[in-house]
Amino acid sequence: MSHDARTDDAYVEVQRSPEFGELRRRFRSFVFPMTALFLAWYFLYVLLAAYAPGFMSHKLAGNINVGLVLGLGQFVSTFAITILYVRWADREFDPRAEALHTRLEEASR
Repeated sequence: MSHDARTDDAYVEVQRSPEFGELRRRFRSFVFPMTALFLAWYFLYVLLAAYAPGFMSHKLAGNINVGLVLGLGQFVSTFAITILYVRWADREFDPRAEALHTRLEEASR
């Protein structure tokens, strides 16, 4: 059997393993809800801008209005989600992925 065939078999074995399934489940259980939450927040902002201009132009202090605060909130939420993901990945995802990688490397030798 060639080296490439052994490597392909090792990849298939890892993909079918319970550890990989758990890794994929953990990833999806974090990413999908976070993505849905962010998209809902983003579309709420767009819909408010399109259909509630009076609300969005309501002045809060000086020249700062609701639309500006919510728009800046989009940037803040993007950075917050990124920080949450990095912390979660460092703690939960990356160690498991590294263990699978090590297993794959050892199997391909």
